[in-house]
Amino acid sequence: MVKDLNVKQFDEAIKGEKPVVCDFYATWCGPCKMLAPVMEEVSEEYADKADFIKVDIDENMELAARYGIMSIPLLIVFKKGAETAKSLGYTTKSETKEFLDKNL
Repeated sequence: MVKDLNVKQFDEAIKGEKPVVCDFYATWCGPCKMLAPVMEEVSEEYADKADFIKVDIDENMELAARYGIMSIPLLIVFKKGAETAKSLGYTTKSETKEFLDKNL
């Protein structure tokens, strides 16, 4: 399951021992809407390897600014609070799994 977080929850969520995959999105974004079901599926398959969260950049502009987000959807992998990998744009389930296999 992908949890929708705000800025306060986000900071706490990315600090844990388990890697965190964050989907930065917006409700008006077509590719973001296409990626959402892919993320739900992979979040179940990779639940033992990482936590999955999503952040609406319109509601959490501070995070968009902090990470210099100019385009969405953007997946960022965090390990112990540090950004370790990014994937920009819509990706298929197999492409998303390949990205996760390389970066988790």
